[in-house]
Amino acid sequence: MHMETGDKIPEVLGLDQAGNEVSSSDFEGKALIIYFYPKDNTPGCTAEACSLRDFNSELEAKGYTTIGISKDSVASHAKFADKYSLPFILLSDPTTEVNQSFGVWQKKKMAGREYMGTVRTTFVTDTDHRITHIITKVDTKKAGEQLLELLADAGQ
Repeated sequence: MHMETGDKIPEVLGLDQAGNEVSSSDFEGKALIIYFYPKDNTPGCTAEACSLRDFNSELEAKGYTTIGISKDSVASHAKFADKYSLPFILLSDPTTEVNQSFGVWQKKKMAGREYMGTVRTTFVTDTDHRITHIITKVDTKKAGEQLLELLADAGQ
């Protein structure tokens, strides 16, 4: 299953840094930026998180709440967020159920071996939580600028 533009996002989104289940209804009336990434503390994922951190106030000013999701543990997310002063929620999806519901848990190849993993993808929703944009080619070092450009081009 793949989420497409126009689809409503699933209710269950994962566990926050305190281990509480987070649902899309917790963000009623808010437009969301939900970014899926492979792993805490890896170079690309750190660059992406820091870029989103650096542009968080501009994204919030446009009415967006940012949420990061990976299969890392709640404890790993808490350390990652603390280490890089991340101002947004990181959700843990240890069973990959949320990754699968968005269609980002896919077969990947590295060094000749195949394995299942998270394909870095960013979803943007409107205030009704319907997907308005999907970024599949995320520029990790410029993730924040990439989103602001996309929203500007869309007149937001």
